[in-house]
Amino acid sequence: MRKRIFRVDSDGFNGAWYPAPAESRKGFILMLGDSSEDRMARMGAKWLGRQGIHVMAMSADKKDYGHHNYPLERFGKAIAFMKAEGCEMLGIAGASTTGMLALLAASYYPELSLTIAISPSDFVMEGFYRDGKDGMAERPGENESSVSWQGQPLPYLPYAYRHPEYWKKIQEESKAGCDRIASRKMFDESEKRHPIKEDERIKVENIRGKIIFIGAEDDVLWDTCKYIRRMENRLARLPHESTFESWLYEHGTHFAFPESMLKMMLPVGSGLLVSFMFRAGKEYKKECRETRIDIDRRMKKVLAEW
Repeated sequence: MRKRIFRVDSDGFNGAWYPAPAESRKGFILMLGDSSEDRMARMGAKWLGRQGIHVMAMSADKKDYGHHNYPLERFGKAIAFMKAEGCEMLGIAGASTTGMLALLAASYYPELSLTIAISPSDFVMEGFYRDGKDGMAERPGENESSVSWQGQPLPYLPYAYRHPEYWKKIQEESKAGCDRIASRKMFDESEKRHPIKEDERIKVENIRGKIIFIGAEDDVLWDTCKYIRRMENRLARLPHESTFESWLYEHGTHFAFPESMLKMMLPVGSGLLVSFMFRAGKEYKKECRETRIDIDRRMKKVLAEW
């Protein structure tokens, strides 16, 4: 097998196929970074390749981390290709917004038997853009969901603020907490103004196989540990055909990645990036690194046993 690039116009989705160096029947959909071809995606794929897993890196666009009405059907097209390439076991992983997307995709596609969600939400987020409009780094969509199914936007939790107040509030929160970016208070306010409805929640009970939830209490983007506990409670009260593990840590920030993967993405200064981005990463540098080392060990074990 050889590397291959996919585009929406010709293939129905944006992605890059990174075959493992050795023959394998395992394949993973991986969503990291702004592009399926940037360093974050390539090194994540290389890390999984060392675990004997072929990788289909996927992204919303050729180079864009914004998510607005992202069609979940794109995962079906990627899955069909991976099956044709001999992948009999399929998994999916994402972090942050794509952690949410990984859970959603797995709830729609039962072929996915291992789902890894790093710093996810338990609800569908409103769509957002990163197009620099009016000098703002990010803005909410015009009443758009982050994802769609069969041409219809999925119900979502609306953000508490509109453009341009949305980004200004994020800047204020980031400055107050001495973080490069923080939006936890904004998400809390969003829930306060609009209590989450059932149809806005991710139906984790529909996921098959094994689910790994990963989060840190000091995450300042959103309260991911609260969201993970809500998903645990949902699975405890609803019938489901999965097993799950929650790896929750006091320190680890929003970047709760395996340590060796993060080092591949940033050979020089991987720990410095976490310290630079988040105050907790600076004040609890040792503890955050210990978290990433523990995630590294546990994730390698899960992948080997899968």
